[in-house]
Amino acid sequence: MGVFAISGAASGIGAATRNRIERAGNDVIGIDLDGCEVVADLGSTAGRAGAVAGVLELSSGRLDGLVTAAGVGPPLDPATIVSINYFGSQALLDGLRPALTATGDAQAVAVSSNSTTVTPSVPAALVAACLDGDEDQARALLAERPDAGSPGAMIQAYAASKIAIAHWVRRNAPGADWAGAGVRLNAIAPGSTLTPLLEHGLEDDTFGPLISGFAVPTGAHAAPDEIAAWIEQMLIGDGRRFLCGTVLFVDGGTDALVRPNDWPAPYAL
Repeated sequence: MGVFAISGAASGIGAATRNRIERAGNDVIGIDLDGCEVVADLGSTAGRAGAVAGVLELSSGRLDGLVTAAGVGPPLDPATIVSINYFGSQALLDGLRPALTATGDAQAVAVSSNSTTVTPSVPAALVAACLDGDEDQARALLAERPDAGSPGAMIQAYAASKIAIAHWVRRNAPGADWAGAGVRLNAIAPGSTLTPLLEHGLEDDTFGPLISGFAVPTGAHAAPDEIAAWIEQMLIGDGRRFLCGTVLFVDGGTDALVRPNDWPAPYAL
């Protein structure tokens, strides 16, 4: 069977995905702050380099799949949110790509979010700084906000980080370095999922009511395993070969409820 690396594998969606991939007979190299084969802080340059080096060593330089599930959100410092969610994910995708291409038939799934389409007024300059690879600029833009550290800044930082990683996937997936090298790169955009991250938000006096009031047409929150089931299909499902550059929304219908006519968008020349 195969060898897969999963960041954020100690809890939430990452842990649920690990369980599914291992039950299917595969080996998993987990990456997290604690309790995994590779212990690393993806919020720092040194931590990202250590994570890549650790996975390459344990995998002997060959991976059948990668999931970047590590992520943080409100209530937390906005700059930390962007550093982990975008720059941490992108560093793993970029740094472990040679191990994925070494197999000639691999899958990579970045965990985005439905906040990409339902969060208003996300700063385009912040998304652009991420996609330009300028972490210092991204953090500076957040620090310079008149409402730096406010709930609004946290929410927009989270959405910007998830928009940026989804756009990075779309930009790179069809290219020679990914699809051309036998690696299918995609993203999943979960909605409200009962992970430790969401539970932390629900316990907050400010964010708890906002989260609870967010409309989910199918009702309730998703269980982490419900999202992991779709990631499993993207990694080892029968139809995975033809999936490339897709951002798959698994959000109980929230995106469709809020923006029913915005996608698919006509291609205007």
